[in-house]
Amino acid sequence: MTENKRQKQVARQIHKDLSEIFQKDLKSLFNGAFVTITDVKVSPDLSIARVYLSFLMVTDKEALLEQIKENNKKIRSLFGNRTRHQFRIIPDFHYFIDDTAEYAQKIEALFANLDIPPAPENDDEDDKIYTR
Repeated sequence: MTENKRQKQVARQIHKDLSEIFQKDLKSLFNGAFVTITDVKVSPDLSIARVYLSFLMVTDKEALLEQIKENNKKIRSLFGNRTRHQFRIIPDFHYFIDDTAEYAQKIEALFANLDIPPAPENDDEDDKIYTR
């Protein structure tokens, strides 16, 4: 499903404002955890925003996600105050953990641990040019 121009604009605005809310207004609420918004996807009717989060300096990511979900009303209120003249309807935020960075690290670690033998020395077969 592709997003239209309006969905992308709304998603960018939500990303920007929620990032500021998490970094400035709610920093103390999450015990110093660094919450980053990696992506926002908005439904075609602009009523639901899927917010993908990444956490740094956090041991229990699921617990922090639950804490964010419990404070959703406060987050929506802060968001609504920031965007009251830009949005007719404040979307419902649905939060998800974005683990693509961790996945990429695991893949890189797998590649780093591969034991790839060196290429064979110059064979005569490699130097031949085949023509028809």
